[in-house]
This record gives sequence, C-alpha cells and structure tokens, in this order.
Amino acid sequence: MITGKYPKLRLRRSRKEDWSRRLIRENTLSGSDFVLPIFLTEGKNKKNEIKSMKGVYRYSVDNLSSIIDRALKNKIPMIALFPNTNKKLKDAYGTEALNENNLVSRAIVTIKKKYKNKIGIMCDVALDPYTSHGHDGLINKNEILNDKTIKILIKQSLLQAQMGCDVIAPSDMMDGRIGEIRNELDKNGYEKIQILSYAIKYSSSFYGPFRNAIGSKNLLKGDKKTYQMDYSNVHEAIREVALDIKEGADMVMVKPGLPYIDIIKEVKNNFKIPVLAYQVSGEYSLISNAIKNKILTKDSIYETLLSFKRAGANAIISYYADYLDKILK
Repeated sequence: MITGKYPKLRLRRSRKEDWSRRLIRENTLSGSDFVLPIFLTEGKNKKNEIKSMKGVYRYSVDNLSSIIDRALKNKIPMIALFPNTNKKLKDAYGTEALNENNLVSRAIVTIKKKYKNKIGIMCDVALDPYTSHGHDGLINKNEILNDKTIKILIKQSLLQAQMGCDVIAPSDMMDGRIGEIRNELDKNGYEKIQILSYAIKYSSSFYGPFRNAIGSKNLLKGDKKTYQMDYSNVHEAIREVALDIKEGADMVMVKPGLPYIDIIKEVKNNFKIPVLAYQVSGEYSLISNAIKNKILTKDSIYETLLSFKRAGANAIISYYADYLDKILK
C-alpha cells in the first residue's frame, strides 16, 4: 500500500478508456495526409509487382484507373508519377525527359481527361529516370554540371505544366533550380502551378528499391554525394530550405523520412511552410519485410506514419498510401 502524500494528478486516468484516449489525442492520420506514388511502365493492361518492393506495382497508362479510383476512395488529395523508362530511350542527356509523348506526359493527359481536378498530380523533375548513367544531371569528366542541367530541368518542368501537371517537384538537388523554374513557369503563363521542392534530399542508402523501380539502379555510375546532402548535417538543411523559399517554393520535402524525423522538426520550427516527408522505398521494404517475417506487427506501419505527423509533416509520401483503407481502420 502506498502511504503518505500522493500526487492528485494521475495521467493514467486519461488513458484508461479508448474514448478518452481518442478525445485528447494530439495527432491523427487521415487520407488527406498522404500522397500516393505511382510507378509507370510501357505496354497495355500492365500491373507488374516490383521485386524489391513487395505490394508495389508498375502500371501501364491505360491501367491507372484501378489505383487512382482506390486513392480517391481513400480521400488521397494527390498522386506522384515516376516512370520506368525503356532502357533503349535513355541517353547521356536524358533526352526522353523532353519528349511530349513520354510516359509521364501520356499519364498526365490520361488522368486529367478522366478525373479532371478530382485529384492532384505531382511530377518529379530530375533526369535520373532518363539518363544512361543514372544521375540526375548532365556529366562532364565525372562532374555533375549544375547550370547546364538546370536548362534541361526548366524545359522538363514546362512540358509537364503544358501536359497538365499540378505540382512540379524538382528532386535533382541542383543549386538555384527552384528560382529558375519559377521564373520560367510564370513567364509562360503557369504562375498557378505549385512547386514542391525536394529542398532536403540526403545522399542516403535507403533509395535502392526505388532506383530498381525506375530502372536506374544498375546504370548508376559512382554515387550522388556531390549534389545530394551529407546526412551528417542539420544546419545545411536549414540553409537549403531558406534558399528554396526565397526562390519561390510553395512546399518543401524532407527525404528520406524516418531517419530524418529531427530534420522535419527543425524545418517546421524554423519556417512556416508546408513540409512533406517522403517515407522512401528502403523504409517501406524494411518495415514490410519485418512484418512478413513476424519481427514486427502491422501496427508498426501506423505508428511509423504517425511519427511524421508528430514531427510536423503536413503530408507524407508513402507506398503504404495504397493500403490506407486497411491501415487507418
């Protein structure tokens, strides 16, 4: 028996019943908190599972309705398109990125024709899905060329805008590209199109399954450490965000997600701008494989996703977004 003076406040009182826990809950998840990534592939009526990402598929353009209808049912506000470009179409300059009949262009036109503005479309701006060397920019003597790459990224952004993309998302990490893209979009009458900057994209080992999904993993020569961020640094991340906001970014991304929860919090505390977290392919695969092998339970998915909201993320790009009806239940 406890004797003597005892605190009048018992925090466990509020945890006793489910209704009470729900009543005072600080953070929750809904479909509106998610962006669904979709991988594209050539062909007709295709839905091919990605070996390195069980439960995630590549879809042909004519078969996108199956996944988009599910996204709308789950009240997801935006999808993100990533192409698996035919290897024969890749070259050192990423020429296919500027083809108005490429996978992303055809997908945008098809989705807008059927769904109008019922769901937003985010398009990745980078050259790695299109280059024969797997890098996000042009190369000369093993150096990634910043300014010459930006000239191509501008054209890629304008093409995506012309096709009907709602949110341009540069993930290339070239210095100054947000301002240049914003200027050209405005100059060409696309001032209403938003820019989601991958302001903080670390040179991470968690991208492997994604690179396999878009077909760049085995093509990549060297690494991306000269343009993606050093994962030792926090203050540099804040500088990156400050620069991109000044250049006209409407939203910013922190990528990867879970290993960089502290960065999400830092950005949110320093800037009053929408912040998105990308739960990347490596995170997805680790959790899914752990669940498959009964190391973790399925509850770990919800717990992990909620951690992004608790850290301050406005939205989460996650491959689990295709299973929200089960996860949020």
